[in-house]
Amino acid sequence: MQSKAKVTKKINRKTNILSILLILAGIFSAAFGLESYLIPNGFIDGGVTGISLLVNSVTGLPLSILIFLFNIPFIIMGYHQIGKKFALKTLLAIIGLALVLIFVKFPIITTDKLLISIFGGFFLGGGIGLAVRGGCVIDGTEILAVFITRKSVLTIGDTILVINIIIFTVAAFILSIETAMYSILTYISASKTIDFIIQGIEEYTGVTIISIKSKEIKETIMHDLGRGVTIYKGERGFGSHVYQNKEIDIVFTVITRLEIAKLKSVVEQIDPTAFVVMHSINETKGGIIKQRPLH
Repeated sequence: MQSKAKVTKKINRKTNILSILLILAGIFSAAFGLESYLIPNGFIDGGVTGISLLVNSVTGLPLSILIFLFNIPFIIMGYHQIGKKFALKTLLAIIGLALVLIFVKFPIITTDKLLISIFGGFFLGGGIGLAVRGGCVIDGTEILAVFITRKSVLTIGDTILVINIIIFTVAAFILSIETAMYSILTYISASKTIDFIIQGIEEYTGVTIISIKSKEIKETIMHDLGRGVTIYKGERGFGSHVYQNKEIDIVFTVITRLEIAKLKSVVEQIDPTAFVVMHSINETKGGIIKQRPLH
């Protein structure tokens, strides 16, 4: 049998190789989106990449240099907030993106503005998402958002939204309102692609069920839905209704959004009075859960 150290080393090597491949794929996808769609047509995106594209449109300075320079402060932030490994991988990824933009020439695919905004955002967002999956970023906006969130009452989402509103407002004045509007479409396309790559196609939902028939519900979930179940010990009787038997088993399971209707129907048939709480889950690992693509 292999020793635990050898198994761990093998897993780490496999993880590192996958991480490198994801980052490389992300670099080329982002570069393709920039060179083949956005740069030739003067469109921008949100975040640090958007700022770099905006400055490039106005000054004509090389985009590769701008992306590298504008990301340096966020690499330093990442070093202090997340860690040395993350900062180093991010630095190498951004250098890699800059080099690809300099030495690799991609063809211009289309001049249709709608296609440019959609597919430019798709490939750029795909690149950013793959880099995140590889353990780094090629756009420092989220690092800045985390920093601001820790210093203020704003959430990460609110911070990114404010940053991008400022970028697109400036773009409307400097470039044109039409270009800014198409750039917003680019940003939406990119952000949706990032979400898809990071979170996968399946959206998981955590379901908590409180019922006097928890045993029957548990068995049905396990056998009919094929899902794992966790049982918590709880107590009832703290609301307006007082139950003689306060102890109760609380059922928790994780399902996909496609299984929600079936689960609700099952619970309704077994116990119409059951209390059911659902909430979204961004990530799962282990258990009886099918892994998402690329996870």
